[in-house]
Amino acid sequence: MTALPLAALMMLASGAIHAVVNAILKSGKDKMSSRALIDGFSGLIILPAAFFVPLPTGAWGWLAGSWATHLVYLICLIKAFERADMSVAYPILRGVAPLLAAVVAVGLFNEPISLLTAAGIGLVSAGVLTVGLGRHVDRRALGWALATGACIATYTVIDAQGVRAAPSAPSYIVWVFLSLGLGIAALFALWRGPAFVASARAEWKAGLAAGGLSILTYGLALWALRLGDTPRLAALRETSILFAVLIAVFVLKEKLTGGRMAGIAAIAMGAGLLIVAG
Repeated sequence: MTALPLAALMMLASGAIHAVVNAILKSGKDKMSSRALIDGFSGLIILPAAFFVPLPTGAWGWLAGSWATHLVYLICLIKAFERADMSVAYPILRGVAPLLAAVVAVGLFNEPISLLTAAGIGLVSAGVLTVGLGRHVDRRALGWALATGACIATYTVIDAQGVRAAPSAPSYIVWVFLSLGLGIAALFALWRGPAFVASARAEWKAGLAAGGLSILTYGLALWALRLGDTPRLAALRETSILFAVLIAVFVLKEKLTGGRMAGIAAIAMGAGLLIVAG
């Protein structure tokens, strides 16, 4: 299999797993403590790999930018999930991300984009937003979701450059999770104080599972970004909304409307165009 089709498959798999991780986060009672558990476990799980991969020479600056952006992203994500259902917040924050990532990647880093890719990105983003905007969402929840989407676009472009600058994809992946997992997890745990201890006792199994899945979902995404172009692959990852909607409806017992079905159809068509464009 050539690099481009492989990158597309990796990103589709990443999207499916990503929806599961976010569902675990949404189901947690204390969102910040849940996030600390997820990231902390991901850092601990990947720690032994640091002894077998080269240091990410040439990518330290990108790692620092990724860490700062992820910190803001996680705070915004937690706030969005605290104020809105997953089936509302998740599509909005994921819908704006590929459009913004494409603009930044093409405008600042001169990455290629074809008319077919642009059409696919437009369909995916429109479909994702349609899924989320089908019912009322308060202004604060909308603001947090849009801010989260902007952060996703920013760290996607930063990490795409970083994983290409590092000696290998595993090198960058390991150090991303070490810095995010151990650094941000510790910060959030200290922030929550005694509440984190209570959450850890009750939810450590879910946190452990989500931590392992986090490595898989974003590791696949980063490796794919090393192989292919950012605009197309960033949009393909947003097919995660298809899985998120299924989880929201069948597990979290949220409602599915006709408008959301239309959005899902648009996402499927857009994903088809993006796969063909590769």
